Parts: sequence; C-alpha cells; structure tokens
Amino acid sequence: MSTEQIPAMTHHPDLLELRNRFEQAAETPTAQLVDGLTVLAGLYVALSPWIVGFAGSEPRLAVNNLVVGLVIALLGGGFAWAYHRAHRISWICPLLGVWTIVAVWVMRAAGASTGTVASNVISGVVVVLLGLGAIATGLGRSEVQR
Repeated sequence: MSTEQIPAMTHHPDLLELRNRFEQAAETPTAQLVDGLTVLAGLYVALSPWIVGFAGSEPRLAVNNLVVGLVIALLGGGFAWAYHRAHRISWICPLLGVWTIVAVWVMRAAGASTGTVASNVISGVVVVLLGLGAIATGLGRSEVQR
C-alpha cells in the first residue's frame, strides 16, 4: 500500500464545475419560483385534510397527506437551499405527486367525498408538474453549459 497522499475529491475541478452549474441553475428566477411553489404545494397537501375537512372521516388518508406533504415541502426547501446537493433526488417529487393522486383509492378511503378526491388529484397534478419543472431546471442548465 502506498503512503502517497491522494488529493481530496472535494477539490476535483470537474466536481467544482458541476457544483457551479447547479448553483447557477438554482439562482434563476424560474428555479426559485418552482422551488417556492413546491414548498407551498407540499404545505397544502399536508394541511389539506383540515382545509378540505376530511381529517376526521378519513384518518389514514389524513396522516398520509400530512407525511407526504411535509416531505414534498422539505424537498422544495432542499431544492431552494442546496440544489447542488438535492438535484439528484428531484425525481422523487413527481412520484410523490402521483402517490397523492392515487392515495385516495389505494388507502381505500370509502367515504371519500368529491372534495377529498378533487383536492388530492389537483394537488397531486400540481406536485407532478412542479417536480418535472425542478428536474428540467437542473437538466436544462447543465445541457446548455456543455
């Protein structure tokens, strides 16, 4: 085994350039808008059982929405505050949006009202679109710079 010192990967020029690209992508007004709206959409999903009024009638769906909504809001916050680190998990946001859409039926919310279904479907579609926007923001910026 050699005792030579290997330079730290944190100082590798390619890694520094990649971080710089993602920092530039995160600083665009479009990325900031998508990140902020993702946080708001996540907070809406988390609070929707009480806003729409199905927290008491569908407790499992209410807990599901609370947890999923908080995760979406945290992802949006991660995109805003550390995009160069969080860009790798931006694909999770559209999946959570799809889960929000189908959760009403998967959780077997038997007495789900039209408002409950509409709230989950609309907010799920919004989260999917915002998640795809977060992915596109990172991909678009890195493709332009190549």
